[in-house]
Amino acid sequence: MALIKWEPLREIEDLFGHSLAWPLGRAQSMLGLGEWNPRVDISESNGSYIIKADVPGIAKEDLKVTLDSGVLTIQGERKQEKEEENKRFHRIERFYGSFSRSFSLPEDADAAGLKATAKEGQLVVNVPRKAVAPSADALQVPIE
Repeated sequence: MALIKWEPLREIEDLFGHSLAWPLGRAQSMLGLGEWNPRVDISESNGSYIIKADVPGIAKEDLKVTLDSGVLTIQGERKQEKEEENKRFHRIERFYGSFSRSFSLPEDADAAGLKATAKEGQLVVNVPRKAVAPSADALQVPIE
């Protein structure tokens, strides 16, 4: 069972639909700076695992996908737009800066066949599954 840190202030922010300037370091989130993580969907089909990450506003050149010791890492950076002089912001909700997400791949993942594509604000990583060789002989399992 995994423990999840409860953040009651986050629930209040979610209720109102925006960040609040709390004196506990939450003001940084109002500026849209600092760490952020794209939302990810992980699915499985007969022949592969598929990881889809929402990365709107990030150029393909600013994304990086690596595999090391069975851990797939997605990294990237959303660069802040250049500010114009005499421009007043009324609200900033988009996050800028670097992110990094890591996922442990299952043992049947075929690292040699990894493919990644970025299109229309979505990064898709396709991880093929190794074919399981069927057993030539039938195996009887003892019942205890």
